[in-house]
Amino acid sequence: MNIKQFEYKPLAHYSYAIVSNGKMAVIDPERNPEQYYAFAKANDVEIVAVIETHPHADFVSSHLEIHKKTGAVVYTSTKVGADYPHQSFDEGASIKLGTVILKAINTPGHSPDSITVVATEGEETVLFTGDTLFIGDVGRPDLREKAGNMKAKREELAEMMYETITDKFKNLPDDALVYPAHGAGTLCGKSIGNDSSSTLGNERMGNWAFKEQSKEEFIDTLLDGQPFIPSYFGYNVDVNKTGAADLQPSIENIPFTENTVAEGLIVDTRDEATFKNGHLKGSINIQAVSENAKFETWLGSIIEPREKFTLVIDKVENKDSLLHRVAKIGYEKQLKQVITLSQENLVKTEKLDLSDFKNNPKKYTIVDIRNTSEVEEEKFFDSAISHPLNELRETANDIPTDKPIVVHCAGGYRSAAGSSIIKNKISGTKVYDLSDDIEKFK
Repeated sequence: MNIKQFEYKPLAHYSYAIVSNGKMAVIDPERNPEQYYAFAKANDVEIVAVIETHPHADFVSSHLEIHKKTGAVVYTSTKVGADYPHQSFDEGASIKLGTVILKAINTPGHSPDSITVVATEGEETVLFTGDTLFIGDVGRPDLREKAGNMKAKREELAEMMYETITDKFKNLPDDALVYPAHGAGTLCGKSIGNDSSSTLGNERMGNWAFKEQSKEEFIDTLLDGQPFIPSYFGYNVDVNKTGAADLQPSIENIPFTENTVAEGLIVDTRDEATFKNGHLKGSINIQAVSENAKFETWLGSIIEPREKFTLVIDKVENKDSLLHRVAKIGYEKQLKQVITLSQENLVKTEKLDLSDFKNNPKKYTIVDIRNTSEVEEEKFFDSAISHPLNELRETANDIPTDKPIVVHCAGGYRSAAGSSIIKNKISGTKVYDLSDDIEKFK
């Protein structure tokens, strides 16, 4: 069988195309469907099926748009309660795709409605495991307490995951290929390996979830140390249950103005140095300076779903790519406008005197905006107070203001956003970004 893996690096997301005898199925597609159309055209095949392993939390899927464009049938578990046209795809159901047979097995744990797709052709077996089985890990069980058709507490889902790992994969061969929906860097798991695929035999040997252990030990390990849950995750689950609007019409009418100013909530996507050299008062600096920057994750963690905002970009040539990135998490609906800045009414960010900070750290209030799990693992400054970035808009007013404030993260990307948030919340106290100088204190 011909399998193509597509990767969207900022969200560490993998989607797939399976081709056989002129027919193609797409599994867990991202928001922009154009790459799947291009692959189908290049291989002279027809897209006939789209399979959703579950309603994704960290990105908006294009399953409904592909259905409307191509007529492909969307398959997903009955438990999703999907509001879009679909056919149920649960244990016992199968799809014939040329000479390939696609079967579903219900594999709850990450979500109550998760399925794994088992593709077979002759002696070959391939598993599309969604967010159930990762390389070296399994999906986190704490995202469906408040979202989706089926809700479940994290302890209940962790127990379901134990049953899934113990029972659902046991009759499948060691040489079955494992293709997950996410890789290292996603917030859908906590300790995922760097490889993009594996075999079931390798996972049985190396993945902690397959080792011999009690149910209680499994649950404790799974629940311990999971990363924070971004604000947008529940929102995306609900969008994917309904089916998202077509991408291009959703972004093409968003107003764009060059050389202007704005008020209200402003997200400035420019690089840190440019932002600090001049920005609109009140802006939050969430950099989108590279394809690998986790812009979507932090946009959806700092800005709440349905919260209206203005997007500042560096130049018109980058407008479309940035709109696509905003739309990856369904936030284009709350985007008021996109602008480039005039050089009027801009404020500068004062630079930290690094030598004075090094010699007199007690003169400063040091704010560590890394995730709680990172702080628990290692602190760079004993006196630092912890205010995780995803909570900072709510907690910044609790930061003492009797000394200048120095903000740090692990490498400089997040502290650009964090220092801008604190500066907006606190007046009368200097706020500095330690930025990548944090490397000098590790």
